[in-house]
Amino acid sequence: MDQYLQAALEEARKGYEEGGIPIGSVLVHQGKIIGRGHNKRVQQGSVVLHGEMDALENAGRLPASVYRECVLYTTLSPCCMCSGTILLYGIPKVVIGENRTFKGEEELLRSRGVTVEVVDDADCAALMQRFIAEKPDVWNEDIGV
Repeated sequence: MDQYLQAALEEARKGYEEGGIPIGSVLVHQGKIIGRGHNKRVQQGSVVLHGEMDALENAGRLPASVYRECVLYTTLSPCCMCSGTILLYGIPKVVIGENRTFKGEEELLRSRGVTVEVVDDADCAALMQRFIAEKPDVWNEDIGV
């Protein structure tokens, strides 16, 4: 696992320890993490703070030219909301820790020219499976079931 996906997994673990949904993400620009975050729907009672959205929020307002040079790392395949945001800001590459637990809008991203790399990391998958076994209702709420 590379250092950026490792940082996203650290964010996911932080979310789990806070009692939230363990999905983490980092936004990388020119080899530097400029935003990191994790799912905070439970902790903040938020409807939109998925891991990817939190990482983007924590990166702050950036020029479009910066987003177009970024890579977004996320521990789980991005949902339609997060994928829409990736497309809106023109992020050209997404690296996904795992998509066995949930397969988001990878095909949409690819169809719009985004490079999508799925690592299929066992640690990312194990953390999600543990969480889902412990809190299936919270997981179902997060994915809109």
